[in-house]
Amino acid sequence: MRNYKTQMEAAKKGIITPEMKTVAEKEYKTPEEIMNSVAKGEVCIPCNINHTSISAEGIGAGLRTKINVNLGISGDCKNYDVEMQKVDMALKFGAEAIMDLSNYGKTNTFRQELIKKSPAMIGTVPMYDAIGYLEKDLLEITAEDFLKVVRAHAEEGVDFMTIHAGINRRAVEAFMRDKRKMNIVSRGGSLLFAWMMMTGNENPFYEYYDKVLDILEEFDVTISLGDALRPGCIDDATDAGQISELIELGALTERAWARNVQVMVEGPGHMAMNEIAANMKLQKRICHNAPFYVLGPLVTDIFPGYDHITSAIGGAIAAASGADFLCYVTPAEHLRLPDINDVKEGIIASRIAAHAADIWDKMFEIAVDGEKARAYFESTPPADRHTCSMCGKMCAVRTTNMILEGKKVEFCTEKP
Repeated sequence: MRNYKTQMEAAKKGIITPEMKTVAEKEYKTPEEIMNSVAKGEVCIPCNINHTSISAEGIGAGLRTKINVNLGISGDCKNYDVEMQKVDMALKFGAEAIMDLSNYGKTNTFRQELIKKSPAMIGTVPMYDAIGYLEKDLLEITAEDFLKVVRAHAEEGVDFMTIHAGINRRAVEAFMRDKRKMNIVSRGGSLLFAWMMMTGNENPFYEYYDKVLDILEEFDVTISLGDALRPGCIDDATDAGQISELIELGALTERAWARNVQVMVEGPGHMAMNEIAANMKLQKRICHNAPFYVLGPLVTDIFPGYDHITSAIGGAIAAASGADFLCYVTPAEHLRLPDINDVKEGIIASRIAAHAADIWDKMFEIAVDGEKARAYFESTPPADRHTCSMCGKMCAVRTTNMILEGKKVEFCTEKP
């Protein structure tokens, strides 16, 4: 029987949890270092008490950049078998987190199966599931109804939830005042905005934030404070709406920490390259160095079909500038629900952005997609197996190593 409710509470009490030990081993740090970072809120370990198959991961300052894979059904694509194939793909290629963003029908059966089998962290956006779960239209849903969905996801074992609590009336006023090209592109944010405008009420996740925290604390669910006003094109980046919401998220971060609820903060979105580093530093400052979770950023708006590449460019810059967690983007972004091949391309692009390292002698063993690397290599095998067919005997590594080993390099006299 553990004598703490959350990882943060344990850390503040000086207790090293089994999950902290696991993270420390994976990150080559001491358990004490992980504990101290969790206590300060600079690292979170999303790990619901009901997710028994999880292999704990840490997200935050001083740790490896982690990646998340989005999947889930929609009204147009309802095949859960395909979604589970995507889960297998995500686990195969080392994604540390999977978000079930299903937004159609009764999703809990799939989610429970996902949580049961997945060692990766599982995230959701309860707002997406509200209409299908409650079988009510948006205008009929009450604040209490929204909280029911949050509790249902927590009970199932979800490790982190995106809660768009920052789009309150103040943030909406800034958004309405400062006109945008793309307005609101966050699905959850747009639904809450519509609910607020139709009912005249405050954002329920903001108004009843303490009740949300009650649920999250009970199951040790990490809150991922959603950026409902993230820019949907580079022209809207770093505008009044985005910054106004970010200020609210900073205050909500401190309120969650006061309740020992772990926090991540979500960020943009679409953003020109020269704004990314400044935005990472701004977020860390305003949100008190909480772990930062970014979608992209996508550095250009004009390459639909290739947004896994535009996202990887932005993600690499973001991670180098302080972002801790990258949400993958697939070639299907903005166009359709991704298929299994799209998912693979998105994962690989995000993994490249998060971590790039090749060691030639062990390349096929440590490569994320070793099958593809070996297939390329074997398709045109070189005479010298320590080179590839592009350079052959003129391989730069081979030439340099021969000289350093005291050998002569004489291409014309070498035997074929």
